[in-house]
Amino acid sequence: MNELTSKTHFVYLASRSPRRAELLQQLGINFEVVPADIDETVRSGEEPVEYALRMALEKARVAAVKTESRSIPVLGADTTVVVDGNILGKPESKQEAIAMLRTLSDTTHEVFSAVALVGGGSELTDISRTEVKFRRLSNAELEAYWALGESADKAGGYGIQGYAALFIEQITGSYSGVMGLPLFETGRLLERFGCRLLGKVVH
Repeated sequence: MNELTSKTHFVYLASRSPRRAELLQQLGINFEVVPADIDETVRSGEEPVEYALRMALEKARVAAVKTESRSIPVLGADTTVVVDGNILGKPESKQEAIAMLRTLSDTTHEVFSAVALVGGGSELTDISRTEVKFRRLSNAELEAYWALGESADKAGGYGIQGYAALFIEQITGSYSGVMGLPLFETGRLLERFGCRLLGKVVH
């Protein structure tokens, strides 16, 4: 048992994402949002798994410095969309968003969703891998989806919890991971920190 055990029914969440907040609430964990803005540039030669894990850990570390608390863990997360080994980030324009969705059309891509917990002198990480198959999308659908406003600030230019669900023919892996926070992996890390899940403290 570490020094966090009696206090980890509460965490800091290093993300402004309402989707991650919603998912964390499903686990019955109380939390406070502590935004962590970091440079999300992919390093030369960096593999998608390495990138996702680094992003999650860096977010948690930055937020941990802001909180100045060693007794409450900080949760960081990152979701990375990958096609043929290439990372698709968050689109910065309509043209970029539509180009990303056109790349995803009628193909299977990978989603790596990493989670990190920092606190009490410990740093723990875990990651999920999910395969998502999109059906073929028409130009009219691409334009219509952009007009809905769902592409902004989402890796790969889509959100599985919204209208993009209409595009997804098959998913193999973690739905919550594609949404932004893999609950299986998150719960596993929280348990290692002594977090209170399912109404009790899990050792």
